[in-house]
Amino acid sequence: MSGEQPSSAHQPETGRSLLESERRLATLLSNLPGLAYRCKNDKDWTMELVSDGCEALTGYKATELVGVGARTYNSLIHPDDRNRIWHEVQVALTQRLPFRLTYRILAADGREKWVWEQGVGVFSGVELEALEGFITDITELKEAERQYRDIFEGALEGMYRTTPQGRSLAANPALAKMLGYDSAEEFISAITDTAHQLWMEPDERARCMQLLEDHEVVRGFDCQFRRKDGTTVWVSINLRKVSPDEQTVYYEGFIEDITERKRVEGEKAKLEDQLRQAQKLESIGRLAGGVAHDFNNLLTVINGYSEFLLKRLKATDPLRSYANQIREAGERAASLTKQLLAFSRRQAIEPRVLDLNMTIRESAPMLRRLIGEDVVLKTQLEECLGQVLADPDQIHQVLMNLVVNARDAMPDGGRLDIATTNMELDEENAAIHPAATPGHYVLMTVTDTGNGMDATTRQWIFEPFFTTKEIGKGTGLGLSTVYGIIRQNGGWVDVSSEVGVGTSFEVYLPRIDACPVPDKHGSRAATGGGRETILVVEDQTTVRHFAGTALRQYGYHVVEASDGYEAMSLADQYAGEIQLLLTDVVMPGMNGKELSERLKGLRPNLKILFTSGYTADVIADRGVLDRGVAFLHKPFGPEELAAKVREMLADPSKPIVGS
Repeated sequence: MSGEQPSSAHQPETGRSLLESERRLATLLSNLPGLAYRCKNDKDWTMELVSDGCEALTGYKATELVGVGARTYNSLIHPDDRNRIWHEVQVALTQRLPFRLTYRILAADGREKWVWEQGVGVFSGVELEALEGFITDITELKEAERQYRDIFEGALEGMYRTTPQGRSLAANPALAKMLGYDSAEEFISAITDTAHQLWMEPDERARCMQLLEDHEVVRGFDCQFRRKDGTTVWVSINLRKVSPDEQTVYYEGFIEDITERKRVEGEKAKLEDQLRQAQKLESIGRLAGGVAHDFNNLLTVINGYSEFLLKRLKATDPLRSYANQIREAGERAASLTKQLLAFSRRQAIEPRVLDLNMTIRESAPMLRRLIGEDVVLKTQLEECLGQVLADPDQIHQVLMNLVVNARDAMPDGGRLDIATTNMELDEENAAIHPAATPGHYVLMTVTDTGNGMDATTRQWIFEPFFTTKEIGKGTGLGLSTVYGIIRQNGGWVDVSSEVGVGTSFEVYLPRIDACPVPDKHGSRAATGGGRETILVVEDQTTVRHFAGTALRQYGYHVVEASDGYEAMSLADQYAGEIQLLLTDVVMPGMNGKELSERLKGLRPNLKILFTSGYTADVIADRGVLDRGVAFLHKPFGPEELAAKVREMLADPSKPIVGS
């Protein structure tokens, strides 16, 4: 009996536990957000048990889905998905594996819903008794996925996903198009190693990946990608590291084509470099002009008095060779200062209407002798070339300097081409060079087949005193002089060069509609003297004394003044006629232009001859002399001074300043 008592007491407790478990299971099933089920494995999947969530999911009550005559679950599945779902379930059951399905159902109100199902087969031995599982509504998830897919497919920027090893997992059409592929599918199948197939610099990818490992996100990483056809494209990458689970890691991000931006940035940087170069050259030019001005005052005295000595020393005098050395050194120094002034655009010029073709043809025989027999000179001159307004001496100097530069770049011989053509520049082309403006130009190109230059050398070639030649083989002023002359005449110079290929200088000069003016060089009056009175005004004492001494030797009566105010006082006190004012341009207190205007008010017939180490804006616009202005450039010698004075006084038709 006793043995039966525990058994009798245990049975009610077990029943209560089972009832409680069933109650809890029923509560759990009724509160599930989806549909829990048990169904037969017949063709229609007849339901034996469904949870209360079936109505929220399907719109049908449990009584409408369970029992004889009830609606089968297969009838709820979208017709287009039924065969696929049936096949996937049977494959899983054959292997006694759980099945996981995604498909559509048709709810009671006719709406189409996406669902996700996970189920298993219930076996008794080898016999399949039923199917049990759980179905949940994923319509919102599918809609979000569809929206994401629309964004992914329609995005204007490239989007992609790769493994850490560089195998492509996903790409959108924009990325495929950017990189030259016909479709995203082609790109994904083709790119299995992004480091070597996509990145132009694999080391750059390694750097990007390291940044990603360190920060898990990379923004604005600029690099170059290789397109399908082998060309390159600049891209900016925004990348992140994604780890949906502990085993899976992939990289995904956006790629923007920034090729055009890089081109614009490159052009902007080039323009900024050119602007900085122009500003630097302008600063150096001002310094060079100031130095040349002061040095020309010294050279006027040095060269002038050396000529005095040479005239007085006999040919057999041992001191004559010393005087010759002084004069030759002074002449070389004067040549250097002339180049400095040309570079600084402070050299006095007398522009004329020129036919550039004629200038080149006239210079050709001399240029051929200059370059030697091992360099072939060819010219290609446009027949109907426009005219330019320039100083002929300066254009000859430009040609000479460019040809000498080309010759030195071809020590073993080569070919030198000089070509001319008319050129039209619109706003877009003019914007490439900061010195250019839209308009009509004459282009002169000087091209050699010499050693060429690298990019670093090209940046410095117009700098004064920069040279790649050996010490003593060049002054470094040739190309800087070309730059200064062409800028002074309203044009600019471009250069292109490649090491081992050669160099091409492009000289642009504004084109004008006018006829060439015959060259009247050589018409200067012969050196002679006179008895006229000349007022010499110069703030540099040594220069003033030299000019006075030189003019007195030619018979002139000279009145000297150290500045404009003294000159005004002397002119007011001088009882006789003063035929000529020889005045420096730049002086303290009162400049030469102001002095000449005041004296013209006192002596209307007074002729004016300006002199200076450079031309200031008081008598010239950018170094270009106004019509009717007579000018003598320092340094000058006694004969040159006398000839210019005689020319002024002997020519009654000479224009008078202020008339």
